[in-house]
Amino acid sequence: MGGMAGQAWSWIQGEWVEGNPPIVGPLSHTLWLSSTVFDGARAFQGVAPDLDLHCARAIRSALVLGLEPMVTAGEIEELCWDGIRRFPKDAELYIRPMFYADDGFVAPAPESTRFVLSIYEDPLPQPTGFAACISTRRRPIPTMAPTEAKAACLYPNAGLALTEARKRGFQNAIMLDAIGNVAEFATSNIFIAKDGVVRTPVPNGCFLNGITRQRVIALLRGDGVTVEECTLTTRDVLEADEVFSTGNHAKCVPVTKVEDRSFAAGPIFQRARALYWEYAFR
Repeated sequence: MGGMAGQAWSWIQGEWVEGNPPIVGPLSHTLWLSSTVFDGARAFQGVAPDLDLHCARAIRSALVLGLEPMVTAGEIEELCWDGIRRFPKDAELYIRPMFYADDGFVAPAPESTRFVLSIYEDPLPQPTGFAACISTRRRPIPTMAPTEAKAACLYPNAGLALTEARKRGFQNAIMLDAIGNVAEFATSNIFIAKDGVVRTPVPNGCFLNGITRQRVIALLRGDGVTVEECTLTTRDVLEADEVFSTGNHAKCVPVTKVEDRSFAAGPIFQRARALYWEYAFR
């Protein structure tokens, strides 16, 4: 979900620090036992769509993992805008608030919670799309992992799905849930269109109900498009007219191929992306 591509600033213990400063040691709980949650937002051309929602979700994720946030969502949002102003107005930025524990044994010690906000240059991907395969990796169910949180410990599984996909010549992977229905891409949410109707997996606890996902659903419905949240199979995807992806890092992009089936960037995808950009600059 993006790396440090250019200039970067991080808010650490009450001050802005440039670059990529070290903040944990070998005895830190987060390094040892993965007590890290984060969120991702975007700023570009002076706007930061749904920044307030991303800041609020960072707080919720921290609470799910047993951490103890020492800042509010509103305070995080204010810090984000302070950091955004350190960059040129036309910069394309990734905004990443994080909470992590510094102490504890297996379970994190809530009182040791730390907060870091990183903002760095990371250009928005061009909407050229990507090819995806069906992964052998599956998303965990809520009783097996903290799936309600945007937790770092969930991402190695997605990373294995990406590694598998790349070895097969694809850029991304469709991950299934525990019973074999479509959940999401390894890095974003999935949508299909068939006969003018948009369908996307209904949130069932095994994947995050993405903020950009929710926004695109609302925008399409407001534009008169039927959007159904339902159970999707791999056959549904392969027989669709269009497939596209939503997520914070790339926003709304087409899928050009799933396994051996090719797709065009069709009219519903084009409308979804145009609606999102109209919303962003309101």
